[in-house]
Amino acid sequence: MTSLERLADPAEGVAAAHLVAARLSERAAEHDRDGRFPEKDFADLRAAGLLGLMVPPRLGGPGAGFQDYAEVAMALAAGNGSTALIFNMHASVTGALAGTPDEMARALGVPESYFQMRDRILAAAVDGSLYAVAMSERGAGSRLSELKTSYEPVDGGYRVRGSKTFVSAAGHADGYLVAARRADQDPPVLSHFIVPAGPGLRVEETWDSLGMRATGSNELHIDATVSEDALLGGMEGLVLLLAQVMPQWLVASYAAVYVGVAQSAIDAAVGHAGERGLARLPAVRARLGRADAAVAAARLAVLEAAARIDRAPGEPETNRWVWRAKLLAGQTAMDVAASMLEAAGTSASRRGHPLERIFRDARCGSLQPATSDVCADWLGMAALGLDPENAAEVSRW
Repeated sequence: MTSLERLADPAEGVAAAHLVAARLSERAAEHDRDGRFPEKDFADLRAAGLLGLMVPPRLGGPGAGFQDYAEVAMALAAGNGSTALIFNMHASVTGALAGTPDEMARALGVPESYFQMRDRILAAAVDGSLYAVAMSERGAGSRLSELKTSYEPVDGGYRVRGSKTFVSAAGHADGYLVAARRADQDPPVLSHFIVPAGPGLRVEETWDSLGMRATGSNELHIDATVSEDALLGGMEGLVLLLAQVMPQWLVASYAAVYVGVAQSAIDAAVGHAGERGLARLPAVRARLGRADAAVAAARLAVLEAAARIDRAPGEPETNRWVWRAKLLAGQTAMDVAASMLEAAGTSASRRGHPLERIFRDARCGSLQPATSDVCADWLGMAALGLDPENAAEVSRW
């Protein structure tokens, strides 16, 4: 394996992301065309030490917080949205593990063996291990309460069985965060497992999407027996509780990616306008000006949410900013990419042009969990003084 950098502090991670982003951009068209996992991109991220970004110093990482993650994700997404989206999934696993305070975990009743498992996974990330999220399913999407993947206790651990869709980096990750329901319980008890790559996992190549094609988000079929410490938190039934109380890794982490995608649309439009002599047209300049203001506003919303997550995770006003950030980022990416494509003209709609690819990638932002409609409904209920988690007619998760 290539020697890996050890990031001394989060600022080094942000700087490394900006440097790597230029190489991601150079390969983005190739990866999009092939619709496959961007191996060269992750070789760069691994060598730069970015897979260990969220890991605390005691385990060899720089101890980045959510705001540091957001800065890194925005930079990477300005290079290639697909690569940043896979990185987001990895950071969701490592960030959730590193960011949950020991006292909170103990208050929930987790066993001491959980901390050993957590530290082992985080140390592996510093050494270059990549983690993926296997949550969504056909017919259920990301609604955890509707999942069919099941688990049951067996001697020495658990047997996990089911099929997952939209598994970014499927077949390339070293481990998968798998959401499953206990087979013999009704109402459902939902739990997370870290399932290592290897026997019991099979990738079915089904990925052929409109946008974010280079995530390689194929289906993952699971029939694996895992050890007892693969149960995340060492406790059953934590999934929905954590999704409601601390939604940042299920909601706001996507927002940072799509702000970066929106910025890449502006960058591509500026380059195109310069090449074609369009900068002399007031209408083109006006579209660029509006896009600049919209992306700056979305960026500030994401950073506000991120700062609050670092300062007061799980607080009601923090969570409100989490949902605002995702709504604004998804809508902004879609609107800005469409406007930049229109400003550039028909030639930019040809396959292979950066704006054509970015337009397709940006369109996915409002569709990924939580979708823009779900975010807006959550915020609307909060504005009305209702409980957006428990008073909704249909469970959000």
